[in-house]
Amino acid sequence: MQLCTPKKASTHSFNIGKVIVVGDVSVGKTCLISRFCKGAFDKNYKATIGVDFEMERFEVLGVPFSLQLWDTAGQERFKCIASTYYRGAQAIIVVFDLSSLNSLDHAREWLEDAMKENDPSSVLLFLVGTKKDLSSPDQLAEVEQEAIRLSEAIKAEYWAVSAKSGDGVRDLFLRVASLTFEANVLAELEKSGSRHGKDIIRITDSSEAHQKPNKKANCC
Repeated sequence: MQLCTPKKASTHSFNIGKVIVVGDVSVGKTCLISRFCKGAFDKNYKATIGVDFEMERFEVLGVPFSLQLWDTAGQERFKCIASTYYRGAQAIIVVFDLSSLNSLDHAREWLEDAMKENDPSSVLLFLVGTKKDLSSPDQLAEVEQEAIRLSEAIKAEYWAVSAKSGDGVRDLFLRVASLTFEANVLAELEKSGSRHGKDIIRITDSSEAHQKPNKKANCC
């Protein structure tokens, strides 16, 4: 049974989950987000400067829920700018290129940087290999062996996807949305003590709904 489906237009939101996407330059972070949010692949995309932003709305078990997807720059010179947006993430997606073992080697470093601004006990982790369509079967098997080993070490879910073909992208973000929603509900239940789940899962009044920030974050 599918737990969540994208919902493009909703005036109400139960909650918002913050997801940051990190990784080396040119591993496909922007293309990954664009494939899911816009259903398109642009091979001529420009490298992200600082931080970019998308908001995607879902329904999880019939309840409106939104994900903030923060696309961070992979260039070293923008690292300090991007890191200021790491704080408060409910989920971290660490992206690497399945055709580049070097980018996988850097994945742990990206995760460590992101974790400096977050509580490791309350963040969902995803290790995502992109450009699956560019890897030969033998190369893919070799890289995935290392990726699975790393994902187990950092306690992250491992996904192999292709932004070009769309393979695995939709399922990945639906998974991120459903797990983030569940974590937020459980956190609210813990804070509220004796309150019941039906009191937590409610659609807010339009006056209480979260406002969508500017899509493009300004550099400092």
